[in-house]
Amino acid sequence: MNMMKNKLNDLELKKIEEEKKNYEDNKSISIEALKIVQSSRGWVSDELITEISKILNISESQLEEIATFYSQIYRKPVGYNIIKYCDSVVCYMMGSDNIKCKLENILKIKIGQTTNDNKFTLLPISCLGNCDKAPVIMINNKTYSNIKISYIPILLEKY
Repeated sequence: MNMMKNKLNDLELKKIEEEKKNYEDNKSISIEALKIVQSSRGWVSDELITEISKILNISESQLEEIATFYSQIYRKPVGYNIIKYCDSVVCYMMGSDNIKCKLENILKIKIGQTTNDNKFTLLPISCLGNCDKAPVIMINNKTYSNIKISYIPILLEKY
């Protein structure tokens, strides 16, 4: 295992130190620090939780609580493309469960899993804020509304 993967790099350290200037206490910057690391590595390992907690001078357990509370902080490796399907009540009523099943069948994974080629990870999300356009999915940062099952294979080919 590469030891550098378990250590924050100079750019991550610099960004976290810069971000610290915008907050009154180090605990307040926790999410931003986690996002900085995740943006460069795709997820945040246990070892990096330890590293970040040392820099912020907060306990690992405090940082772990924050990291696991927010579903947008990934605590295990994810695929290159992250598909989030909305499982809110409105999306469910508009067929999100069928969308989820179609995605699982095409990708041959279940919710929370990543395809063998690391191309896609499928995750639920409680709401994408587009209830008037349900059902809704998001792939990376792009939102797709009024999703039809027949459109899913075409949509996945774009990625």
